[in-house]
Amino acid sequence: MEIIGNGFIAHHTRQHFGDRYPDVTLIAAGVSTVLVNDVSAFQRESTLVYDVVNRCRADGRTVIFLSTASTGMYGADQSVGSEGGAVFPLTPYGRHKLCLEHVCALSGARWLVLRLSHIVGPGQSSHQLLPSLTRQLLSGEVTLHSGVSRDLLDVGDMMLMIDSLLGQGIRDEVVNVASGRSEAIEDIVDGLEERLGTRAERKLVEMPAKRGDVRIEKLRALVTGFDDFGIGPGYLKSLLDRNIDELAESARRHLKATAGV
Repeated sequence: MEIIGNGFIAHHTRQHFGDRYPDVTLIAAGVSTVLVNDVSAFQRESTLVYDVVNRCRADGRTVIFLSTASTGMYGADQSVGSEGGAVFPLTPYGRHKLCLEHVCALSGARWLVLRLSHIVGPGQSSHQLLPSLTRQLLSGEVTLHSGVSRDLLDVGDMMLMIDSLLGQGIRDEVVNVASGRSEAIEDIVDGLEERLGTRAERKLVEMPAKRGDVRIEKLRALVTGFDDFGIGPGYLKSLLDRNIDELAESARRHLKATAGV
């Protein structure tokens, strides 16, 4: 597989797939956070996607575009959270990703769009949800947006899901890649505190409620052995158990480096 990018997901994709699927190009570069609204950043990613899909069309390759299943895509009241339903992105980031999805679909190349939820695993950026929460908890104070929930998916499970889709020849589809479970931010923090053995002061910030449910019926139907992933009521506990050591170590390194400045 050809992988474009050098970040968190690119690293895990290279590690998992290696030389398999040599006719597939996965774009793991570009805008990767919902916080971005920089026009120049969107322009750079658009240029990259146009260049890649044109090359894939000419060479008979399949392009995989990583989109988003965040509230920026699915948070509107009119949204049903599924790939085939109406989508009304709430943010510039969500609108940008939806536009690039259509670029891939209309490019003439074979394509696969994956709308990702919040992916968790070793090596993710410090600004991402769980690294940020862990760092705050170890510092003694955490800021929470009340009423917020997030769909979390372990990066290892994500790789196995993509592997199944590609192995079955699934192409020219938009697929939500998520757990389908909307976890309350308070429950996520409770789980982190329990594993870290700490209690932090909580600063609650009132936020307007936003829908963020991600439907995974299509994913469940397409991925072989989906039930083996253990996605259900105990998935949050399993995900935190798998990742807590890396999260804690990374957070302590960051806090130590910051204290030394």
